[in-house]
Amino acid sequence: MSVMGKSKAKRKTKQRKQDSMIRTDVWNLKVTPSQKKLLLLTVAESRKFLKPLIFIANAEWTIIGNLSDKEKVNYLEKSIHVTNKNPNPKYSYYQKVINKYPSFRKFPSYLRRAAIADAIGIVSSFQTRYREWQSGTRKHKFVRPPRLTAMCQSYPALYKGQQVKYNDDYQSVDLKVWNGSDWVWLKEIIIKGHGLNRHKVIGNHIKSPALVVNSKTCQLSMPVKIKPIKKEESNYVCSVDLGINNAATCSIVGRDGTVKARKFINPARDIDRRNKRKMMITKKSKQTYQKTGKKFLKGFCRGLYRKSSNINLEISRKVSKEIIDLAKLHNVKVIVIENLAGWKAKAGKRGTLMRQKFHLWCHQKIVEILNDRWAELGGDVQTVNPKYTSAYAFDGSGKVKRNKKNYSLCVFPSGKQYNADLGASYNIGARYWYSVLIGDKYFSRVFVSESSTNTLRTPVTLETLRSLKTSGCK
Repeated sequence: MSVMGKSKAKRKTKQRKQDSMIRTDVWNLKVTPSQKKLLLLTVAESRKFLKPLIFIANAEWTIIGNLSDKEKVNYLEKSIHVTNKNPNPKYSYYQKVINKYPSFRKFPSYLRRAAIADAIGIVSSFQTRYREWQSGTRKHKFVRPPRLTAMCQSYPALYKGQQVKYNDDYQSVDLKVWNGSDWVWLKEIIIKGHGLNRHKVIGNHIKSPALVVNSKTCQLSMPVKIKPIKKEESNYVCSVDLGINNAATCSIVGRDGTVKARKFINPARDIDRRNKRKMMITKKSKQTYQKTGKKFLKGFCRGLYRKSSNINLEISRKVSKEIIDLAKLHNVKVIVIENLAGWKAKAGKRGTLMRQKFHLWCHQKIVEILNDRWAELGGDVQTVNPKYTSAYAFDGSGKVKRNKKNYSLCVFPSGKQYNADLGASYNIGARYWYSVLIGDKYFSRVFVSESSTNTLRTPVTLETLRSLKTSGCK
């Protein structure tokens, strides 16, 4: 294939991904104890029906592996289901399973196809992981081969009109459930919350939800097909410096080096709550080890670890939301962040507060949420090379020195004091615009000039962007 043909194929693939963007909302259900009992029976019945289908799908994988999704479902259904036109299916012994579980005779056809699709997905995942293991793609040479798991904790999909009906304004739903002897409708189940209410956006379409019910939760996992949004191009970007002292420092940086707005994001209360639980774990660890002198058992401080992790997730969501709100306020299309993938902290000795701060830093989760949410709103998230963004002054005067008493402050060669994270956010935005103007499509530009010698080169800063304007580069 020619280079032109490859680029066209990439554009088509990207367009298909944009057209098929799907996000999932959680709709919480308000049910009585008797209703929840029926919902649990429905989930258990669906899983019981799924188990033999997994083994059949695995046995037939050499035949169905290269078929389309629809052809796979049709083939497996024809292999097990007896009809007038198909009196002798390939797996006739499946009739013994039905005789053992007479409830399978009443299993709804839509749920049967959903269970077959589930089985195909489980087997496909297993086959992919097994091929990777055979090819030698392993974490270490002693990794055991993956196993096919038949007892999967999956949840049944519900098709509109057949297993689920939505009432006025989606305030309640009717669900078809298994009561132990027959499939019946549960009427007017109240919905307590609709997640982010994506279904109310004009152009969005809800897909078939999954019924998620266990001892703690009772909800519908509602996928929504998002209508693609095209944001207008802007001469400004929202540049973000993710840090330890401040969770995020944002700046609205213009193409000509103008800084339009600034914002510090630091959910201090949540950070204190998280750190408090981490210190509690440290204290309990020391006390336990002093008394026993042994390694900790599995599940040690499980509740504290869980709470700490949940608080960290909430911090990531809050920070991402505030960044997006700033970008929306100033009508920018691009959010620019540093590419910190694979970054590991070198500072701080083991057991120190500094090491704990780096260990709890949730920068990757913030980036993940930003990518998902901003793409949904029609924006774009770009990453730049993080080297020297905070080490050099944004006014081009040279390397900065950090204040020993307050590491958030830095001192320019001219003697001027400035917030280090804020200066870094200026340089991040400048690095993006410089790459756009110079033509670096990978946004990996660090220095103004390129040299194969060991001569000192000047990193790209906000002053570099301003000098391009004065030289006439647009």
